[in-house]
Amino acid sequence: MKLQRIQQIENYIQQQGSISLDELCRVFNVSKNTIRRDINELEKRGTLKKVYGGVVYVENSLVSFENRTIHNQIEKEQIGKRAATLIKEDDLIYIDSGTTTSQILNHIDPDLPFTLLTNNLDIINLAAAMKNVQLILIGNSYKRKTRSFVGIEDEAVVTRYNISKAFMAATGVSITSGLTNSDLMEYRIKKMIVQRSKDIYLLADSSKFDHSTLLTYAPLESIKGIVTTREIPEKYVEFCDLHTVELLYSN
Repeated sequence: MKLQRIQQIENYIQQQGSISLDELCRVFNVSKNTIRRDINELEKRGTLKKVYGGVVYVENSLVSFENRTIHNQIEKEQIGKRAATLIKEDDLIYIDSGTTTSQILNHIDPDLPFTLLTNNLDIINLAAAMKNVQLILIGNSYKRKTRSFVGIEDEAVVTRYNISKAFMAATGVSITSGLTNSDLMEYRIKKMIVQRSKDIYLLADSSKFDHSTLLTYAPLESIKGIVTTREIPEKYVEFCDLHTVELLYSN
């Protein structure tokens, strides 16, 4: 599968730091033309740069979870607080992994009864102390970089539920590419969740707009609303008005 191979190539280059195209061809048993096409896809994500005869991993291209938590922290807290107002009694909701979605439960009535699906470690820890929350976990492998659980062997873990509201994160958001993510295992979970959700809400601070990564898990016009700040580009305001996507401002 092409997407899986590209993900494996990215992980391999990250481990090696730098590598020649010839070695990539040998390791992944593909032609040089195929490797060049895959490298071009990865270069668009900003995770590597091409050098003569090979590629070099860009060390700082993937920001750690801790640094992403600090970046735009006030915006993220405000967005999480606004999203929390959408959760009602007896809802069955999903809260995605991410530094913005992790803020939601900090701003909700701890006695509110609802059912929560999540793969977000921080949300799991908060929900564990909420006596009226029925907590359902998904994902069977822990990913430290995003403090989330990924990997699903049995899709029925997700597909048996009718999710009333999904609160989603994205690595990048654009009009042409929609809601995007760069990790294949996270992408699979996100894709299944949006297919099972009645209302999808994207939580995104202003830094996420006009960016896209390799994998689109939902088109922008398919979602119910965007919880964000008033600093988003005007073209997104016009797009949302045209496609009846709610803009829920946090400030």
